[in-house]
Amino acid sequence: MLLRPAPIAAILALLATSSIAHGADLGGDCCADLEERIAELEATTARKGNRKVSLEIYGQINEAVLFWDDGVESNAHIVTNDNARSRVGFRGKAKINDDWEAGYRLEIGVRSVNSKRFTQNDPKALADSGLDMRDSHWYLKSKTFGAVYVGLGTSATNMITELNLSQTASFSKYSDTEDSGLGLLLRSATNGRLSALSWRRLIGDGGDQPGEGERALNLVRYESPTLWGFTASGSWGEDDIWDVALRYAGEAGGFKYTAGIGYGVVLDDGQTQTVCPGTVATGGSDTRCDNFGGSLSIMHEETGLFANIGAGRKVDDLIDEMPLFAGTGVDDEQTFWAAQAGIEKKFNSYGKTTVYGEYYSYEGGGNGRRTVDGPDGGAADALNPFATGGDSAIFASGVDMYGAGIAQGFDDAALLVYLSYRHYEADLTLRQIAGGSATGAVADVALEDLDIVMTGAMIKF
Repeated sequence: MLLRPAPIAAILALLATSSIAHGADLGGDCCADLEERIAELEATTARKGNRKVSLEIYGQINEAVLFWDDGVESNAHIVTNDNARSRVGFRGKAKINDDWEAGYRLEIGVRSVNSKRFTQNDPKALADSGLDMRDSHWYLKSKTFGAVYVGLGTSATNMITELNLSQTASFSKYSDTEDSGLGLLLRSATNGRLSALSWRRLIGDGGDQPGEGERALNLVRYESPTLWGFTASGSWGEDDIWDVALRYAGEAGGFKYTAGIGYGVVLDDGQTQTVCPGTVATGGSDTRCDNFGGSLSIMHEETGLFANIGAGRKVDDLIDEMPLFAGTGVDDEQTFWAAQAGIEKKFNSYGKTTVYGEYYSYEGGGNGRRTVDGPDGGAADALNPFATGGDSAIFASGVDMYGAGIAQGFDDAALLVYLSYRHYEADLTLRQIAGGSATGAVADVALEDLDIVMTGAMIKF
């Protein structure tokens, strides 16, 4: 039986119409579902406030297991490694013209247990855990004239004594030893008891090495353009701190170099600063200190051999005005030097391996802000060497450290795994406070040594 052309054409037209309609229905359902999913994704995604200024989210997690032995007790804790602690930040910039740009940084520090604050009696260091502001500033930058930063940030001399081209800067800074367990309390070698005074209080009261600047200050900082590898900077703020620094970075003869030198003054009227504790005798907390320091880091690119060295000096101009120390010939200087050397090379396909050794030495004079309890008025501190009388203040102190470590990088995961060991020894001379006069006795105190092992990892994002 033969079909005529007219009926065949009618059937084909009907089928085509039905197929097109059905396809249109499917397409509508598909697009509606897709639009709904996109709207849901947009609602849960962080977005910039505008399209003119870039936004970059960055950060790192640096957690470790810290083992310690203070001569009598040994234990282990999970800590945030304060050598380069965990953090999250936001930064961005916008181009104004071919020469100028504007930008910002907002960075928040994160600590679980602070590796430089926990003690034998306070293993969680709760008072220093949580979040804190590290940076909150804006800047204007010119290729011709340099950059100006305004807000919470770093001083010109920040990290001037600890420049480092190797991976050890992330877990074992050779100059800043307090970050590796020096919040632990001193233990008397005479009676075996713990003091209320921590190891870090032997280093310039606050633990920061002499000559070093500070971060997290409200200030204005200027940074020059780089010329022949040199960059100059200066900052002022915090009623009143000012400093200047000169840095260099370059390569020559198969070596990479970075070096810096800086000088700063603290003129603080009625406030206290970590870099220069208040010592004036009038009952206030005025300070006046001079800070001078520098460092050098060098690495041979072919062999991976590297060396870091840093040193600094601080003078407390008001220490001899305190009745406690007047006429005693107390040393108003604090000095340190530190060195680290090793090899850092890609021995395997994962990333660079670092093996190193290090040494640190600090010597400091009087410190009237840190005292140990005397027999009068209650139980004497474990370190108090006097049978009768009042409290005692630090007349002189010294800390020596030697250590070693190893680290392995994993480039594909932005991961660094490390193991470090440090042995600390200390000297302490106390001066008895006799009615606030300059007649108190002076005595040396025997201290137990401290051993620290820290192993952990840092991952960046």
